[in-house]
Amino acid sequence: MGGPALSRLPGRIAMPALLAAIRRQVLAEWRGSPLHRSSLLLPRPDGFALQPVDLRPRDPENGARLLAGAFVFAGSALHPGPRGDPWDRPSPSLRYAVALHRFVWLGDLVAQGEAGAEEALRLVLDWSRLFGTWNAFAWRPDVLERRVFNLACAARSLCARASDAEAAAIALDLARQARHLHSTLHDPMRAAERAAAVAVAGAALSGRAGERLLAQGLARLERALPQTVAADGGHASRSPQAALELLFDLLTLDHAVVQRGLAAPDEMIRAIDRLGGALRFFTLADGGLPAFQGGDESAAAYVAAARAAADAGDRPIPAARNGYHRLEGKSLQVVADAAPPAEGAWSVSACAQPLAVEVLAGGRRLIVNCGWSPDAVGPPALRVADAGSTATLGDLSCGAPLRGFAGEALGPRLTGAYDAVEIHRHEAEGGRWLELSHDGWVPRFGLRHERRLYIDTAADELRGEDRFVPVDAGPQGDSGRRFVPFMVRFHVHPDVHVSLARDRHSVLLRPEGRETGWWLRNDAGEVEIEPSIHFREGQSRRTSQIVLRGQARIDSGARIRWKLAAADVWPPPR
Repeated sequence: MGGPALSRLPGRIAMPALLAAIRRQVLAEWRGSPLHRSSLLLPRPDGFALQPVDLRPRDPENGARLLAGAFVFAGSALHPGPRGDPWDRPSPSLRYAVALHRFVWLGDLVAQGEAGAEEALRLVLDWSRLFGTWNAFAWRPDVLERRVFNLACAARSLCARASDAEAAAIALDLARQARHLHSTLHDPMRAAERAAAVAVAGAALSGRAGERLLAQGLARLERALPQTVAADGGHASRSPQAALELLFDLLTLDHAVVQRGLAAPDEMIRAIDRLGGALRFFTLADGGLPAFQGGDESAAAYVAAARAAADAGDRPIPAARNGYHRLEGKSLQVVADAAPPAEGAWSVSACAQPLAVEVLAGGRRLIVNCGWSPDAVGPPALRVADAGSTATLGDLSCGAPLRGFAGEALGPRLTGAYDAVEIHRHEAEGGRWLELSHDGWVPRFGLRHERRLYIDTAADELRGEDRFVPVDAGPQGDSGRRFVPFMVRFHVHPDVHVSLARDRHSVLLRPEGRETGWWLRNDAGEVEIEPSIHFREGQSRRTSQIVLRGQARIDSGARIRWKLAAADVWPPPR
């Protein structure tokens, strides 16, 4: 019995949550104690040996805003003004506070040149005076991880404009924070990312302090990577975005290790190679990544920076990786989620959106998922099936994030999710198709969802079929109902205009700036266009969704067929 099945049993969540809460409280008291804080002081670093290079692209516009005193990120803004203090005022939201204390702004500000580096130095020293000794929020592991990485990649530039005393204080602050971060590497989730941050800090610092942190970080990284990166390069969370971010971190560390005159661990080299291959698979025709399983839409330039540095070569792109399958036509490109979500601790950002798809036409995104991510300014409700381009049955989701006490103690893990997905792939001269199914609604309704996706390579069209098929659900089946409503949703990219034809069934999808578009034809009982939302780089945009409605009989099921074809070769319906 798998993790999701166990999560349905009484006590399987309550007891681990209670133990986790007790453990967290004990650790919080220890980490805030003077004894623990004093243990972080030695050995003292001698300064900085080098400046690791974060290969993530910088945003000059954001850097200029920061220099002018405008801190705009995480969907909110603070305007303390030039040389203002963002630390002495309340943050507009928790996500904003997390981003602020992660120093996500530091690289953009330093990239502004001498003036930016001087302003960054002032802000870092001000932060240190207020939070550098200890603060339960600012030293939280998820906040600390990114701050250690970002500070290590900018500290030498800051210290070039600092006094000797200020430079020594920054080096000691970085060493203390990295040592504390190393003490949090007990959970598999984020262990690789945090170990990489520790090692990057160690590479940046000189003397025995740096050498020890580098050795500790690399040793822990070697143990964490096999758990985090699969043989096909997929991240254990199944998030394409998580794989991209880990690749960026490892590339930075690899460069720093070489600068220190050391050989990178074999496990790290393998992980970089595997992640680079996975990134080639996940990069779509528009240069971005698909929005699945805790990842949102990434900018093409951001993805390209990692691909250029990873240099995965021109190896053939496989048809499937990490539970995802690609279908390619002349101008159509389809990515389908064909595996269950991650389990246990890895599922804190997972989404219960079985068999969801994203579709591109002519290199433009047409059909997408909402794209919730941990850093997105959006509710956890976007992690369920309604926020994916897939089918839903009844008024329930087949999996939802933990809430309340359990969610606080264990994190917002996904529970009650489907734990079986069947996939059959077929290739023929005239087309390629996938036959998918999952059991998410079997316990409640006794109906299995089956989805068939077929690309006709000659006609350049996508044909789909969603079916609900009765199975022997035993005593769990919902035998008190004869019919249950279902919906097949297609979330539309914000840059695509949608309109319903006069037959009230066909829908025209027309990308912005294009005179022609694509018809979505179907045999649903009812078709509606409703509001939706889509995330790109953590920020939301309003968009639309096409909703096909029907009724499924518990004893015989139901079926909806649909087809996507170019409007210039298909006369509009009347």
